[in-house]
Amino acid sequence: MNRPARLVTAALTATAALLLTACGSGGGDDSSSDKIKGADGGGGKASASPSASDSPGGAGRPAITLPKEFQADFLSWTNSDPKLQAILNDGREELRSEYAAVIQADPNSEAVAFYNSDATLPSAHKWIKQFIDDGETLIGKVTVFKPQVHINDSGSGVLFYCVDERKASTKNRRTSKITTTPNTNEHVLQYRTRLERTAQGVWKLVSLNVVPGACG
Repeated sequence: MNRPARLVTAALTATAALLLTACGSGGGDDSSSDKIKGADGGGGKASASPSASDSPGGAGRPAITLPKEFQADFLSWTNSDPKLQAILNDGREELRSEYAAVIQADPNSEAVAFYNSDATLPSAHKWIKQFIDDGETLIGKVTVFKPQVHINDSGSGVLFYCVDERKASTKNRRTSKITTTPNTNEHVLQYRTRLERTAQGVWKLVSLNVVPGACG
């Protein structure tokens, strides 16, 4: 399973902008039952979640809190089907856990390990460590919208969603230099994920594919 690398600046310097670029397939994302009709569209209605985690308890789910300097707003992150809502909840917390790990400079975050499977955890660690090695943290805001979720024929959860990074930046921890994310559609990304439910009822990430510009 390949996790996309961070975006670089338009000048192609070693300084990274916020998050992700070219995508690699991961463990079955191309199967017909994992595809969602109309997944390349944009949109999303207001209804943002707070910065602190509000996921349901149980199964030892960790509390995840983001600082006021960085917001992750999840829009229309609800579904009337409780099973699909559970996938949305754990998919959201997986993403938030990685943002929190970058900000806390913690490549071995327990929350990241909690929401990732053995297939995706090594690449998650590597992605977080890139920021730490570069001495960078995250500031600003990302907007996560247009969630599309279903359970495929094999019982896996399939969750597509869009992430707008254009109002987020990286900040050097030592110099406080800020690198802004370019205001282009390539920085509105579509995450295509697959999750498996554990015996404890947690939907863990098992594959990830990211398509830059697919939601712009």
